Amino acid sequence: MNVRIEQSWKEALGDEWDKDYFIRLTDFVRTRYGQRLVYPPAGQIFAAFDACPFDKVKVVILGQDPYPGVGQANGLCFSVNPGVELPRSLQNIYKEISSDLGCTPPASGDLSRWARQGVLLLNSTLTVDAGAPASHQNQGWETFTDAAIRKLAEEREHLVFILWGAYAQRKGEFIDRSRHCVITSPHPSPLSASRGFFGSRPFSRANAYLVEHGIAPVDWCGI
Repeated sequence: MNVRIEQSWKEALGDEWDKDYFIRLTDFVRTRYGQRLVYPPAGQIFAAFDACPFDKVKVVILGQDPYPGVGQANGLCFSVNPGVELPRSLQNIYKEISSDLGCTPPASGDLSRWARQGVLLLNSTLTVDAGAPASHQNQGWETFTDAAIRKLAEEREHLVFILWGAYAQRKGEFIDRSRHCVITSPHPSPLSASRGFFGSRPFSRANAYLVEHGIAPVDWCGI
């Protein structure tokens, strides 16, 4: 199957394209986009991969599924398009950045600036019906994104995996902690941020690990 995705990822995940689950998933997604409003726009389904080639990844942040609100989702987890009001989870992420690093994040919620520095902003499910959270779960996306995480964990060294909430932590259970840094905490959502997300300092911890292994840190506050 000819999948439109960044070339290094196309090669890294080449075993997935012709598997039965991915063919069924492709049929499901095509049908869904043809029948109703689905986010993100079709050309941005693989935006996380397109913005961060396989060999450039140094940090992985896992989300669950795209924002289902109008104009929000842009294919990067926790990110929204420029000019869109910050969702509560992203507001809390910015609060923790400010507390952790002593800087003020930009007003924009577009996190493509992180992706350009090697942060893979990967949702577990890459599409969603407008206004219907989790509507595309259990259709095959989870198997696909598991394969991407496994490929990184097995073929790369000294990556940082930031896993917020029980869902992301379950998804990252197989990551070898002796080869990679795994940072866990409650999710930044309003329901759980005060239970341990605030004060967890994931951004400084990630940068400290990268620097320790001779890798350039991420400018979490810069534009």
